Amino acid sequence: MGYKSLDECINDLEKNGHLIRIKEEVDPDLEMATIHLKVFEAKGKAILFEKVKGSKYKAVSNLFGTVERSKFIFRDTFAVMQDLVQLRNNPMAALKKPFSYISTGISALKALPKKSSFNSAGFNEVKIEDLPLIKHWPMDGGAFVTLPQVYSEDIDKPGVMQSNLGMYRIQLNGNDYVLNKEIGLHYQLHRGIGVHQSKSNAAGKPLKVSIFVGGPPSHTLAAVMPLPEGISELTFAGALNARRFRYDYKDGYCISLDADFVITGDVYPNENKPEGPFGDHLGYYSLKHEFPLMRVHKVYAKENAIWPFTVVGRPPQEDTAFGALIHEISGSAIPHEIPGVKEVHAVDAAGVHPLLLAIGSERYTPYLKEKRPSELLTQANRILGTGQLSLAKYLFISGDDKKEMNCHNIQEFLIHVFERIDFKRDLHFYTKTSIDTLDYSGEKINEGSKLVLAAYGEKIRELCRNLPDVLSKGKLIFPGVIMLPFNTFSNYVNAKNEIKALTEKLHDLDSVAQIVLHDNFNFGKNTLQDYLWLTYTRSNPSHDVYGVEEFYENKHWACKGPMIIDARIKPHHAPELVLNKTVEEKVNALLKKYF
Repeated sequence: MGYKSLDECINDLEKNGHLIRIKEEVDPDLEMATIHLKVFEAKGKAILFEKVKGSKYKAVSNLFGTVERSKFIFRDTFAVMQDLVQLRNNPMAALKKPFSYISTGISALKALPKKSSFNSAGFNEVKIEDLPLIKHWPMDGGAFVTLPQVYSEDIDKPGVMQSNLGMYRIQLNGNDYVLNKEIGLHYQLHRGIGVHQSKSNAAGKPLKVSIFVGGPPSHTLAAVMPLPEGISELTFAGALNARRFRYDYKDGYCISLDADFVITGDVYPNENKPEGPFGDHLGYYSLKHEFPLMRVHKVYAKENAIWPFTVVGRPPQEDTAFGALIHEISGSAIPHEIPGVKEVHAVDAAGVHPLLLAIGSERYTPYLKEKRPSELLTQANRILGTGQLSLAKYLFISGDDKKEMNCHNIQEFLIHVFERIDFKRDLHFYTKTSIDTLDYSGEKINEGSKLVLAAYGEKIRELCRNLPDVLSKGKLIFPGVIMLPFNTFSNYVNAKNEIKALTEKLHDLDSVAQIVLHDNFNFGKNTLQDYLWLTYTRSNPSHDVYGVEEFYENKHWACKGPMIIDARIKPHHAPELVLNKTVEEKVNALLKKYF
């Protein structure tokens, strides 16, 4: 059975050895986040903070810090949810083996939200200032909610079954926000709440928004689950928890009766305020920008409410485990969503959206002797037009009709692509297009470019396993890929001249597929992760991709190869996330008591 509350889940985790309690008073200004980061890095347990300075409420983090712990939390329903996804993809399966799916049908009945009474939920009215105001990184603009369930409805189709529940960070204080009266609502491209706000704006009406914090863990996971449009996240939350999502309306706002905290308010047309900075999941700060302002109506909390939070930063972090869990539940849906595509992998180590790997098919021209990407390009376009997959900046797509492929083995997949890619034909740019809001490699917020690298057919090169003499100062990451230290970036005019001078020294390097320029980055133990993060978060394809003997042919950019990516830090890039050393030392001393 599922949990009735977050507290019930925490007690279950503690009983089974999955939770530690921090009994000392801890400052929500940087200290709590630093503790979380250190415990997560050590693959530690969930953390219950019993005394949060400035608030009477406890807080919990690292609930989903490992896939194993998440599976433990959802141990009674995880397999059933996988079956539900499979049934959606292949409804004939239930007809062929009806008795195998009886439990799935019963679970589906739990998906329907249940209207109950607000008065029986035990909420007290409080203020924003009463909440644990957690500041995560030194340059953050204030305290943020990092595990919110942001609820909104379609004014044309009101009601919970047409609602949207998303996880969009919330700034509680700082900047120009009036404490207790205003908060910041940050949401990005391809988010359902944007459709709801657009309709409300067109009607000249405020959008009513409810922010749920806490409650059963299934409610948190539902807020990040990529469901098809028209399917309410509340139904997923109920099915995963084997307990119907309980709700009521108060003053016209939907209230999750199982949540620990609820913030209600209104987003008026054209009312924005600067939100951020915020240390985000690419490993850099997202900077201060205008985002919707939410006027606070009321704030509710239960007497013994617990505030859940997470900390994001350079991957891997807790949201990495979130992503892995989502893939295990819904990974089989991709072939049904995009015909011909067998698998996709948004690479967490590269910040998710900057790098997407995909396995496609070449099914329609088996009679042709020359094997080249054809259908793969159609599939690439479909991927880049599908939901959040469309935010991919670099898309590597390939396939092989002779063997099974797995794009979750990143190095093996990239080697397969680089052994086959024809640099004169297989690089396809999309310029002046939209990219992820958190990606500052482009020219402006949300503005940048994309590059599809499509490879198919027989090997056309053997990749080097040693550094060529001319690149002896570089670092071989894996066969064919070399990272080369370079001078500090100044501007793009100088960069073109510098890289032109470099390419003139590079001849007969067919065994090298990719050279990545960096400004003396200090590599750690995992050079593959360093390569993925550095290369794909710090480059804008249209501006930062070069090649040996590059040329244009009928507006198509090409090169003889290898390709070169300039991954040096540019003046317009956002700052990298760095912990406060004083706080870090204090936290290290505290954690010695627990480890």
